[in-house]
Amino acid sequence: QVQLVQSGGGLVQAGGSLRLSCAASGRAFSRYAMGWFRQTPGKEREFVGAKSWSDLSTYYADSVKGRFTISRDNAKNTVYLQMNSLKPEDTAVYYCGAGSRPFSSDYRLPVLYDYWGQGTQVTVSS
Repeated sequence: QVQLVQSGGGLVQAGGSLRLSCAASGRAFSRYAMGWFRQTPGKEREFVGAKSWSDLSTYYADSVKGRFTISRDNAKNTVYLQMNSLKPEDTAVYYCGAGSRPFSSDYRLPVLYDYWGQGTQVTVSS
C-alpha cells in the first residue's frame, strides 16, 4: 500500500513558477513509476508527465514540454513537478500518481496508476 500526499500549488501570475511535491509513504517507492495529471471541471484527467522508477525515462505532454520538469528523490520518497512559464490554461487541479507496471508511454493513461494523491489546485492569473 502506498499513500501519496501532495503539497505546493496555489495562485500565481502568468509567466511565474510553482513547484508541486508528492510525498509517498509505504514500501518500495523507488519501484513505482510516478506521473502527474491535471483536471479541470467537466473534463477528463489530462496527462502532464511521467517518470520511470529508475529515473532514466520521462514523458511529457506536448503542452508542457520545455516548461515543466519532473524530478524524483527516492531517498526522500518524493516526486516533484517544477512548473515554469505558467499560462492561464495550466489552471487545474493537479494529481500525482504511482504505478507498479513496467514503464512505457502507456503511463499517459490514468488507468496505469495504482495510487493517487489528493490533488492540489493551481491557478494561473492572466
